[in-house]
Parts: sequence; C-alpha cells; structure tokens
Amino acid sequence: MTIEANDPAIAIVEKPTSLRPVLEWIARRAEPVVIGLAAILIGLALFSLFILAVGKSPATLFQLMYTGGFGSWFSVQNSLSRAAPLLLTALCVALPARLGLVIIGGEGAVVLGGVAAAAMALPLAGTAPVFLTLILMAIAAMVVGGIWIGLAGFLRHYRGVNETISSLLLSYIAIALMNQFVEGVLRDPASLNKPSTRPLPAEYMLGNIPGMDVHWGLVIGILACMISWIVIEATSYGFAARIAGGNVRAAQIQGLPVGKLIAGFTALAGSFAGLAGMIEVAAVQGSANASLAAGYGYTGILVAFLARHNPLAIIPVAILLGGIDASGGLIQRRMGLPDATVLVLQGTLFIVILFCETFYGRFKIFNPDLWKRSL
Repeated sequence: MTIEANDPAIAIVEKPTSLRPVLEWIARRAEPVVIGLAAILIGLALFSLFILAVGKSPATLFQLMYTGGFGSWFSVQNSLSRAAPLLLTALCVALPARLGLVIIGGEGAVVLGGVAAAAMALPLAGTAPVFLTLILMAIAAMVVGGIWIGLAGFLRHYRGVNETISSLLLSYIAIALMNQFVEGVLRDPASLNKPSTRPLPAEYMLGNIPGMDVHWGLVIGILACMISWIVIEATSYGFAARIAGGNVRAAQIQGLPVGKLIAGFTALAGSFAGLAGMIEVAAVQGSANASLAAGYGYTGILVAFLARHNPLAIIPVAILLGGIDASGGLIQRRMGLPDATVLVLQGTLFIVILFCETFYGRFKIFNPDLWKRSL
C-alpha cells in the first residue's frame, strides 16, 4: 500500500499549529486598551496646556494628583471610598448601553435613592434590628432608582422619547424633589443651616471593611460589577440584550421582547444608582441632604465610557477617577487652583474619549478580518 505525498490527511497532520487564533484574540481585546490609553494621554496633554495657560506647572499638578490619590495608604483609602459610588453609577450607564441606549440621568436616581433610604430609616432606626433596617433601606433606594431610570427606558420604547434627553431632564426633576422633601416633610427641625433628614444613629451606619478606613460600599459596588458582567455575558437575557443593542429590528424579527429588555435593563441600571444614594446616606452623610447631589452620577458617565461599558473594566477605572477626585483638595491648597480643576480634567478626558470612539474598527491591526489569510 502506498501513501500519496499530496494526501490531504497527511497535509493536515504535518501543518504546523497556526498562531492566528491567539493573535486574533489579542488584537480584538487590545483595541479598547490601546485606544483608551491613547485617549487618556491625549486628554492629559490638552489639560497640561490649560494648566500652562493659567501659569502653573503641569508636572507639579500631576505629582500632587498622584500624591493626593495614591501616594499614601490614607490617600488610597480615600480614593477607594470615593470610587464606591462611581462603581454603581457607572453601571447605570453601562447596562443600558448594551442595548444601544445612552442614559445620563444617574444623578437623579442617586439623590432619590438617598431620600428613599432616609425615609425608610426614619420609622425603623432605634426600633428595628440594624441589619434589617439597612436591607430595607437598600430595597427602598433600589426600587425608587429603578422606577426613575426605568421611566426613561419606558418612554424611549413605547413613546419614542430620546432616552438621553429624558434621563437628563428627569435628573433635574429628581434634585428638585429631593430639595422639596429634605426641606419639607422629611426635614429634621434641628438642621438649621443645612436642611437634612434626621440623622441615622451611629449603630445603624454602614461600617468599614475590617483593617481599612473604607466603608462596605466598595465591596457592594465590586460585587454589583461582577454580577452585572455575569448577567450580560453568561445569561440568555444578556445575550438577548446584546442582540437588541446590535440591531433592534433584527431582534424584533427574531421575536425577542425588546420592550421588556429595555425596561428591565434600565430599571436594573437605575436600581444600582439608587443603591449608591443609599450608601452615601448610610456610610458617608448619615442623612439625606443637598450633598447627595455631589456629581457621582455625572462622573459615572465618564467611568462607563472609559471602561467601554464593560462591568469588570469599570472597577479599575472607577478607582482611577476616585483618586483624581480625591486629589482636588490637595491641588487647591498647594497650587492655589480651584477645587473644580479636577472637573476640568474630567471634562477634557470625556470629550477626548468621545472623539476617540470614532477610531474603533478603523485600524487594520485590530481587525483580524482584514489580515492576510496566510498568517
């Protein structure tokens, strides 16, 4: 029996293992990393020009930014505490984005979630068990936040109202409602200069992680990101959401419940933002007041876009932005710049990131479909 040299079976056996699958995997995952880092570097360069224009040293500012955010254990803990609400408000943007929605009204869900948590605590604090009270506060905050952002999703699907505009306008309405409640029926008569609800007893406050001066909100935020990633990547609901986000018409033809997906994912996103408000009340403020509108909802937009709406990538990005926010006070004291300088940096980064979104899919090196098949 003879074996032909050009036998296809022999050719398959003798052909060396191709590196193409590995290179494709690396290329597809390298694109958001490379473009994201490039956007950050370009944003920092533009911000440096702004600092030079006001007569200050960019090198000194970046050094203080690092020192204030990550230069010591105290700074790291401060950054982690500030990152905790950003994890949850970023999810408020990232989850609807998988359906092609741009929700930017997380600030409204944060403040109303905080008010709902404080209102729930008023009759329970001092009478009900601590753990039960915190659980009910969290449920109240998540329900209110879910309803508020879910309303934007409902209007988008059933009435054709642009979700970006409606969620932004709803956030202004939410802040007005928060002021009405805090300065009205929920106001503590003892709060004279700064209207607020009655403060939580110390034993009802959300404590710190053992060995750290960081509240448990950080752990809650990280768990929320991990659960969100599992929902999106490993469940049929997440798969259906990704299909609907890619092509709504195709999803409808396939019989997917697009309306329920939009309402469900926006409600889930809002519940996370509402939970951030509860954590601010139970771990930081001790009561609901105007400080709830601290801008975490708007910074969460930047975190989500920088993380490319990946729940796991939100974790390091939120810590980075938390460190930048934590350095604002040190920059103000050492360089004589306003505390809002970090907001200018965040705005610059956001504009550059949105601009760099146009470069995705344009580079051959990141698109294996354009490579030569001989690889």
